Amino acid sequence: MKIRRASARRARIEIIPMIDVVFFLLVFFMISSLSMSHVHGLPVHLPKTSAGEGPGSNHTLITIQKDGTLFINGISSSLETLGTQLAYAMKLVPDNVVVLHADTQANYGFIIEVMAEARKIGVRKFALATDPHP
Repeated sequence: MKIRRASARRARIEIIPMIDVVFFLLVFFMISSLSMSHVHGLPVHLPKTSAGEGPGSNHTLITIQKDGTLFINGISSSLETLGTQLAYAMKLVPDNVVVLHADTQANYGFIIEVMAEARKIGVRKFALATDPHP
């Protein structure tokens, strides 16, 4: 009498659970990257408004603190070096928007000087950052 041996089953990779895990990771990273895209500037007290929009994707941040300290994209600067640093940023992204984060107690005249210096090198698009009113 011949006894038949059970044939060894071939191992299989189940693809449905793997697709579920990959989809979960994709959604997780998409949501976490969206929450990290908020622009974190230097600590200044921005004016409050009832309406406003967030900055777009092409922007350079200029932060003016109440004591007149100037920062470009978080890097300390001065009015004399502003033109050089902005020219470099504009060379990288020609359709750049300059977003001014000016403290509410900053000198208005200094803000105008910064804007005039930026206009000298060709900046034509400005945005003033505000805090949305709750």
